This record gives sequence, structure tokens and C-alpha cells, in this order.
Amino acid sequence: MAVLTSVVAAQSPTRFALDASHTTVKFTLADVLHTVHGTFRLKRGALDLDASSGKLTGEIVVDAKSGDSGSAIRDRKMHGEILESDRWPEIVFRPDRIEGTVAALGTSSVQVHGVFSIHGADHELTVPAEIEMDATHWKAAVHLAVPYVNWGMKNPSTFFLHVSESVDIDLIAEGSVTQP
Repeated sequence: MAVLTSVVAAQSPTRFALDASHTTVKFTLADVLHTVHGTFRLKRGALDLDASSGKLTGEIVVDAKSGDSGSAIRDRKMHGEILESDRWPEIVFRPDRIEGTVAALGTSSVQVHGVFSIHGADHELTVPAEIEMDATHWKAAVHLAVPYVNWGMKNPSTFFLHVSESVDIDLIAEGSVTQP
């Protein structure tokens, strides 16, 4: 379980509010001809950390309908057939614990465990996170591969176009550090 140091431990519990204007969610999907890059927008997010136990609660909510790959035709297919974003308009990560040491100041590498909800189903996972802290501000970088086909979503491949069965997600989140 997490052992958290100095200011973070002394100020337990600690709230990490996400700032939507400074948070990016990018996706990358490889196919045989080229790689598709796109973005989603953060709807809201806040995480509460109990440093003494490593318990991390809250949620990061992404607007599934905001997915944008730069191609209207591709995006219609993504929203209508793969994500079915009218039916499931949010993608949510609800962490339950953090493993590793978060330094009160500077950069730390940790593992965040929780439930990733997408397309109407919950999936337990653990993701690596790089966290940079100062007294009032934090920034985190998270990378994960979402095996969307294994998770029940349609593979958009056609006879001529073959895409990967997983999509890479890169979240760069930042915001304020406070005590709730």
C-alpha cells in the first residue's frame, strides 16, 4: 500500500481537483495505412486521497460524445457504432487506491488501481502515473491501452482497412491541491 511523505501525509485527506482547461485526453489508434490521433474533453474530476491508507476515491469523467479524430465520417462511425456515445455518454475512471510513494514536492511514479467504465461495462485495471507535486498544484501523466474489442466494442476494421484491437489513451491532468 502507499506510503506518502511529508506535506501530503500531514494534510491527509487531500483533494486533487482536475482543471478541465488544463487537462488533455488523447487517443491513438493504429491501422495498416496510418495512425489515427484524436482527443476527448474532460467533463469533471476530483480525487480524494487518504495518505495514511492509500485509499483514493472520486472520479475522472470524460465526455464520450466529445471524441474527435479530425474526420467527420470516422467520428460518426466511432460515436454511432463503436462507443455508442448517445447511449453511454460518459467514460469514467473511479480509483480506489494508490500504490507507491507520492513525494510532497517533485515527481513520483505510482500505480493507480480502480474501475474504468466505458460502453456500459466496468473494467478493473491498474495504470502507471507520473505525478508532479508542489504545495498547491499537481500534474499527472497516465498512459493506458484500452482493449476495446475484448471489452465488447465493435472493431471498425473493413476488408481493406485493419485497425488495432486496442486504443492507446494518454491523460495529462492537472489542477489544485486542497484539503476537502
